[in-house]
Amino acid sequence: MRGDVFEVPALRRAVGHEQRGPRLGVVVQSDDLPLSTVLLAPTSRSAPPRSFRPLIQVGRERTCVLVEHLRTVDVSRLGRLVGHLDRDDLEAVDDALELVLALDLRHR
Repeated sequence: MRGDVFEVPALRRAVGHEQRGPRLGVVVQSDDLPLSTVLLAPTSRSAPPRSFRPLIQVGRERTCVLVEHLRTVDVSRLGRLVGHLDRDDLEAVDDALELVLALDLRHR
């Protein structure tokens, strides 16, 4: 499941810079945690790529993963599975997560 890309519904009552509207979400949660919820990073086709927003390929579309907008979603709310990140894209997401969450996983 980690690295899977799903269609996800709109966030209800989004305010400020919270993401609105339905979009794709990348599962970033460990496969070792079989929970009833899943941790997702939403995507955006309009946000500019940054070191903390990797640009990935999903089907024929390029989109940014907004790791700074992580959200938890009940698995029953996941929509259609549309793809899975390749090794390079998943590594880029991991690098962005390390930056956003101030982790230093490679030096342990």
